[in-house]
Amino acid sequence: MPKIYELLGYPVEDHSPSVVESRKRAYCPFISDKCDGGGNRHMSDIELRDCPEMQALFPGLQRIPSGVCSIQVKDNEAPWIICPRRLFYMGKYANESILRGTTQSILLDKCGFNSGDRIGIWTETKIKYESDDAEDDLHAFDYTFDYILMPIGRVKLSEAVCISGVDNITLEKNLRDAGYTFALRGGEVYLEDFPIGTPVIVEVMTSSTSGGNKRKRSCIPQAFEDCMLGKDHLAPGINYRQVWARMASQLIVKSQVALEWGGRTIWVLQDVLAEYISSSTALDLHRLLSEYTNEVNILAFSYANKYKLSESGKVIELSDSALYAGPIKAGQNNNPEPCFQDIVLAAVCPPKSVLISALCKKTMANQLVI
Repeated sequence: MPKIYELLGYPVEDHSPSVVESRKRAYCPFISDKCDGGGNRHMSDIELRDCPEMQALFPGLQRIPSGVCSIQVKDNEAPWIICPRRLFYMGKYANESILRGTTQSILLDKCGFNSGDRIGIWTETKIKYESDDAEDDLHAFDYTFDYILMPIGRVKLSEAVCISGVDNITLEKNLRDAGYTFALRGGEVYLEDFPIGTPVIVEVMTSSTSGGNKRKRSCIPQAFEDCMLGKDHLAPGINYRQVWARMASQLIVKSQVALEWGGRTIWVLQDVLAEYISSSTALDLHRLLSEYTNEVNILAFSYANKYKLSESGKVIELSDSALYAGPIKAGQNNNPEPCFQDIVLAAVCPPKSVLISALCKKTMANQLVI
């Protein structure tokens, strides 16, 4: 039966004084701030005034997110991470220690930045674009990127106008609203910390839950409450297909556009999700194991056996990783090498007899004569 494995940053069984104190503040060690529910789970927030027992555990707080980091579906199996903050974070709350943490350092090593580069980090960046000759939205690009990492430096405002393709007045307003610094040097206006290099897009994909059952108290808020109160609890399961469907719809497009910009996209996953992809599609990711990035890149992090040997008072570092990298499509001359287009193909196609067998079990809905 599914159980919560990590609660507000630490394994459920960890009741060391430092962890108890951390949980009282609903603190998340992965962002170095109060837990934000992963950024998109506000429907799971808990009003403490409705639960006096819970209010006693979080003194001074009125509302808290359901701080579930990961769920263990079966005993002796690695937990599934359901919170993107737990897997990877480089957002506005991240301090220097987090920015240079284990998973962050492993990813930065794959980005190809030069020593000494200053890197700007933008989160939740929405890019909406329609080509000039488009007559409808069929030729539109409308995507949001989790992180964009890009070298930054000093440029003239006049150069920034050319680079951005935006008129001077609009660009200057946008830059001031966004907090950019202007400087006048030799009669020329300069901008500090302007994006000047090639981008690396980072997409973080964690697992979705099956939603749970209120009657069985297996919904995330209920499971969180019961677990915090030391009661026996039941967590929701993992919705494997939903998380894969969300990723598949964007994997090629976001990789393609990064290449068009001269950069690359790196998808950050957990190893169990990577294994699910290998088992449920025509692409065996193990055949794309690589030391270097390519057109499409998946960086998979793993608990390894650390989930069995967690240390009291410490978060479990995801120090084990594997990079799977390869081309978007196969080469010419019927190249048998794997490519990421295989990821949208079925792992196996049932014979036609299976179709006929299924139709034999259903009443015909209608018929017509052509």
